[in-house]
Amino acid sequence: MKIFRFLAFLGIAAAVIVFPCRRPTIFAAVSPSAQASTPASDAATASGAKVFLGNCSMCHGEKMDGHPPMFPSLVGAGKKLNSDQIRELVRHGRGNMPAFASSRISDADLAALLQYLAASPIFTPPSAPTQAAPAPAAPTAASSMSAAAASPHAPTGPGASLYLQNCAFCHGRDAGGGESGPDLTRSKLVAQDVNGSTIGPVVRNGRGEGKMPKFNFSDAEMTELVAFIHSQAKQAATRPGGRRGVDVADLQTGNVEAGKAYFYGAGGCSKCHSPTGDLAGVASRYEGLKLEEQMLYPGNATDTLIVTLPSGETVKGRLAYQDEFTVGMRDASGTYRSWSTNAVKYSIDSPVTAHVDQFPKYTDDDIHNLMAYIQTMK
Repeated sequence: MKIFRFLAFLGIAAAVIVFPCRRPTIFAAVSPSAQASTPASDAATASGAKVFLGNCSMCHGEKMDGHPPMFPSLVGAGKKLNSDQIRELVRHGRGNMPAFASSRISDADLAALLQYLAASPIFTPPSAPTQAAPAPAAPTAASSMSAAAASPHAPTGPGASLYLQNCAFCHGRDAGGGESGPDLTRSKLVAQDVNGSTIGPVVRNGRGEGKMPKFNFSDAEMTELVAFIHSQAKQAATRPGGRRGVDVADLQTGNVEAGKAYFYGAGGCSKCHSPTGDLAGVASRYEGLKLEEQMLYPGNATDTLIVTLPSGETVKGRLAYQDEFTVGMRDASGTYRSWSTNAVKYSIDSPVTAHVDQFPKYTDDDIHNLMAYIQTMK
């Protein structure tokens, strides 16, 4: 089973190399009235633009075109999801997207944000020719492609743009698994599907507990989406090398009791984690190699920044930015604050560090046994 440890560590090593560089793209504040897509006379839409810029643009970009695959484009989202679906995502979050409570975005601001999203046009790639003609009717999904779709390496064909705009963030650009969604090319549900018989209901009804939202695609769009997913599954099956991942059964060879003993003993896991606390239900949220990756290197762990001001006041919040000259955080109210590193004293509490320090201490048996125990946390 050493090969599976190697595969997991290979992917994790790449993440470790990237992790120290906390330099997210910084967007300058833009007045809502400066955006061409926001009519000055439409106060509600302008208000929604202000809410968007203050809460959403850091991840999704000032023009809503996102930063695929990590942060999806929201252009046209108001035409593809209804108000209730968007409200659900904002209030409860999904994957790496945090929940925005009413204390952060009021009901009035959320209503304005919904109007702003509804007024957003469908995104046209920069390379698309500009036609001096009256604005056309709402384009079909096939004619609206996100920035990810514009990539020369992105999948093409019927349903590709629809998939890339709505599904790639979670399931990967090639449907081989992504940020929080499973590999669709190896999915039993996809393998059993006939003309959307099993895929369609999941897409239209979503998954419970915020795992996947509902999508109100037309029948024509659903047909194209299903066809695209099947085409990706067929391509994956013909790629040299055969298997593209690790089956869940391959990672179920450890001893549960030995894993529990390691969790509370030599591994030191219980110092920070609890099966009835932060790890409750973790085996329902992740499975297989994805669960093992989270166990070895939790990519969604939050670093805490603690800043001591010259006055002696201490400020604590979620680390949002760090380089040689500046540190920034989101405080308890959600407000972004930053300081010059030479003007304050600061420290960073990184829970990932303990996981990285554990790498050289693991044996193969430790990993398999710990994995067996964690898989009982459903």
